[in-house]
Amino acid sequence: SLVHFYRGHLDRATQWRLRLDNTTNWAIISVLGVVTFSFGTGGHAHLATVAGMVLLFTYLHIEARRFRFFDLWRGRVHMLEENFFGPILRRDLHSPVANWGRLVAEDLLHPRFKITYHQALRARLLRNYHMLFSLLLLAWIVEVYTAWKELPVGRAFVDAIAAGPIPWWVIVGLVGGLYLYLLIVVLVVPNIGSPEEEFWGEGRDNELVGRVDL
Repeated sequence: SLVHFYRGHLDRATQWRLRLDNTTNWAIISVLGVVTFSFGTGGHAHLATVAGMVLLFTYLHIEARRFRFFDLWRGRVHMLEENFFGPILRRDLHSPVANWGRLVAEDLLHPRFKITYHQALRARLLRNYHMLFSLLLLAWIVEVYTAWKELPVGRAFVDAIAAGPIPWWVIVGLVGGLYLYLLIVVLVVPNIGSPEEEFWGEGRDNELVGRVDL
């Protein structure tokens, strides 16, 4: 039963890990497409970049939700590897977590996420998305500056940000609010570490260690 339980959860963790990769690939392709399109068109090209920021945040939201599920299955798999298969392979039936069976059973009866939405959002943002958001912000600044240089002499910089009926302060508020929110998430939300650091990080003790919050 435990073998089938382990195989099932390992498959679930793998499937959710692949979903994370798919979302990241969509985000990269979308950002490259937005940047290429915005620099290849005239007029209010920076609006396309702003739309790309919103789209990128949507991908980040989806990936944060998927990461919470991935972390759930990964935690159960690691609990079995650490406390069941590990002791068997070491010929020492002493498990690092004495009550690991009860913890897994309680988690099956009363499942819950181990990390919050904002912790997952921060993890994926620092893992991949910070570079994409930085690229879009840089592209937006360059596009606005280029549009301002093309205006008649004497026009204010904010005139290059405004687009038709949309005033400049709406666009600046949207961009500034989005990046301020992401900055607050990075600075305020507790760090959970990455799966790579947890399993393969340098400086680990020889003894197996793992999360016991299951």
